[in-house]
Amino acid sequence: MKRLASIVILLGLTGCGGGNLEDLRTFVDETGKDMQGKIEPLPEVKVYEPFTYNAFDLPDPFKPRKLSTGGGGGMQPDFNRPREPLESFSLETLKMVGMLSKQGVIHAVIKTPDNAIYHVRKGNYVGQNFGLITQISDSEVTLREIVQDSAGDWSERTSTLILQE
Repeated sequence: MKRLASIVILLGLTGCGGGNLEDLRTFVDETGKDMQGKIEPLPEVKVYEPFTYNAFDLPDPFKPRKLSTGGGGGMQPDFNRPREPLESFSLETLKMVGMLSKQGVIHAVIKTPDNAIYHVRKGNYVGQNFGLITQISDSEVTLREIVQDSAGDWSERTSTLILQE
């Protein structure tokens, strides 16, 4: 049985080997004659021309700038007065937590974000927009703020701190 299997394998191997591959070589040679690779020429390199920036006297486009000022006159905050402690906080972060009266003068109790408590009265300044306290009631503190618009002019607006329960 082993002999028969080895004879079959030997006959199969002799049929595969040593054949004439000339027809295959001829086909490949004839087909390859017409084929030539085409390489496109490289694009023409443009000569670099340096650009000289001569606009040093023009405004920097990356810095914010103000619109033309309207006149600059009119109201302005007093920059020379001493700043009060509550002016370092934005008005949105301050809370009115109460109201009390000392010797006939009404005071508002204001709480800061760091949980410090301040007593303020009419005439004190609160917030970062030069907010002057104009009125204190049981439920709110009314402020007159002076803000600068994009043209550089100062304008007045009214804001309130409402009692937080």
